[in-house]
Amino acid sequence: MAEFDFDLFVIGAGSGGVRAGRMAAAMGVKVGMAEDRYMGGTCVNVGCVPKKLFVYGSHYHEDFENAAGYGWNVQANGFDWPTLRDNKTKEIERLNGIYRNMLKNAGVNLIEGRARITGPNSVEVSGQEYSAERILIATGGWPFVPEFEGSEHAITSNEVFYLDEFPKRALVVGGGYIAVEFAGIFAGLGAETSLIYRGDMFLRGFDEEVRRFTAEEVAKKNVNLRFNNNISKIEKQSDGSLLAYMTDGTVLEADTILYATGRVPNVTDLGLETVNVEQQKNGAIVVNDNFETSEPSVYAIGDVIDRVQLTPVALAEGMALVRNLFGGQDQKVDYDLIATAVFCQPNIGTVGLSEEQAREQYSNVDVYKSSFRAMKHTLSGSDEKTFMKMLVDRDTDKVLGIHMVGADAGEIIQGMAVALKAGATKAVFDSTIGIHPTSAEEFVTMREPAK
Repeated sequence: MAEFDFDLFVIGAGSGGVRAGRMAAAMGVKVGMAEDRYMGGTCVNVGCVPKKLFVYGSHYHEDFENAAGYGWNVQANGFDWPTLRDNKTKEIERLNGIYRNMLKNAGVNLIEGRARITGPNSVEVSGQEYSAERILIATGGWPFVPEFEGSEHAITSNEVFYLDEFPKRALVVGGGYIAVEFAGIFAGLGAETSLIYRGDMFLRGFDEEVRRFTAEEVAKKNVNLRFNNNISKIEKQSDGSLLAYMTDGTVLEADTILYATGRVPNVTDLGLETVNVEQQKNGAIVVNDNFETSEPSVYAIGDVIDRVQLTPVALAEGMALVRNLFGGQDQKVDYDLIATAVFCQPNIGTVGLSEEQAREQYSNVDVYKSSFRAMKHTLSGSDEKTFMKMLVDRDTDKVLGIHMVGADAGEIIQGMAVALKAGATKAVFDSTIGIHPTSAEEFVTMREPAK
């Protein structure tokens, strides 16, 4: 008789947990997995997948306008929110089924319900206790809304994908990528939109020039940017609309107020008090490079450890953990040069160091940059601009960072990330022949550093 019910019990069927569970099961490991919400976690259900679908949907009004310059007489008869919302939901449900079948086909024992750790080698789900040699926590993150008068009237990214009615007036609060993306979505779909951020510029941590260029472009797309401001109180009126009392003394009226003010590790009611698992002040689970907690039988990966909150990072962490535990390997996740994108409008793509970081770490930095109106818009009439930037260590010629604001920036920067990971120098870029005419070719035709 086996000593434990499972060799590995995974709490959370998000990106990292599913990848780890499937890989382990494929190696012959007996895997149990518990999920109490939805298959695929945040990314599939209330994160990157539905958000990107909404971004696509919100951009069509611009496409219709731009088509006129190319001879197309396109008349939009209005936007139907239920169609977008419900088609998105059907796609998410399809993906939920795929995740469920993948786990089943891999041999993972999926248990639906809230899992709570009851000891170093035990987990309870819906009144049933299971023993496990190892427990993996992969519960992800959760939206954070500060408490203030009327904060219960605000929504988060958990609810925004399922609104009964699309708002005529929307306020988005926050300065991170989720806030900037949803401000573009609301505005693109026709809502009168304001983005409220308590700081003087959104997207803290990104290259300063990229932040300011993005702000100019976002403002062109009917997003009212209200920096150095915040909401002190929300009051619900009899007709269901909301009054937002601002710290600058003004009052804004809205139908929907979305708070995108950060995410915190999802560790509530997880039973961590029953084991010796060290946590940070924000609840994040502390792990070493092998994703081991201070409790030898308990591991954690993904957003719950609050290292880099990106789906591909959670996948990489899950794969490394399983290869090390059950494959006899000693693999470490390399967090250097992780490319990322912000699907605001226009998009941001970035990899490597910002100019500020580069100048802190290197004594001689050359900056190459270009700002231009993309070829598409020479006929469309749009005044949208594209911005590109490359940072180079003059002493070694190594490329330290690449940044782009413009159409399909994420698609372009993904390829650039491979080049930087391979250690490409500026000379390598200069010797590469570009694809013409494209925006991407600009990265191999930048010849002189900016003054």
